[in-house]
Amino acid sequence: MKNWLPLNPKLQKLRSKLLNDPYYRLQSAEEIAIAAQLGICIDANQATVDDWLRLPGLSIHQARSLVELSRAGIKFYCIDDIAAALSLPVQRLEPLKPILNFSYYDDESLALKSHTVNPNTATVEILATVPFMDLSLAQAVVQERLSAGLYRNLADFQRRLNLSSDVIAQLMYYLRF
Repeated sequence: MKNWLPLNPKLQKLRSKLLNDPYYRLQSAEEIAIAAQLGICIDANQATVDDWLRLPGLSIHQARSLVELSRAGIKFYCIDDIAAALSLPVQRLEPLKPILNFSYYDDESLALKSHTVNPNTATVEILATVPFMDLSLAQAVVQERLSAGLYRNLADFQRRLNLSSDVIAQLMYYLRF
């Protein structure tokens, strides 16, 4: 039998909520820290929509987007990847770090991440090798670059090419500016 230390009433109440209600939505950074102390952890690469919704500040749309990205083979390696996928500042997601786990599941995904291309210097042929980029998009990237100048960053790239957030979420790991 383990020797348990007595918990303060606030921690006991939160522990009870966490253990008895799998849909309980954490309310603050303090609650996240307490949940982490209790061993609650969310695997960013295996999380369900319900898992993501436990975190404060995430909408149903953001949760669904993260799950869709995971199912499409995108791997999250750190909080910065989650922020990039959601187009949020990293600082906004920093309080979630204690409860998030970034596990890696295969070497193939790691190898894909290291294959990055600079859309400001790449040819159509090189761009067409980028996962999720077809020949017509590669041609559009080069045409836009030649007519309007270099892309400043991913947001500028998205705006100028009028790409959806879903497309950018797939491409963001393969482009560097």
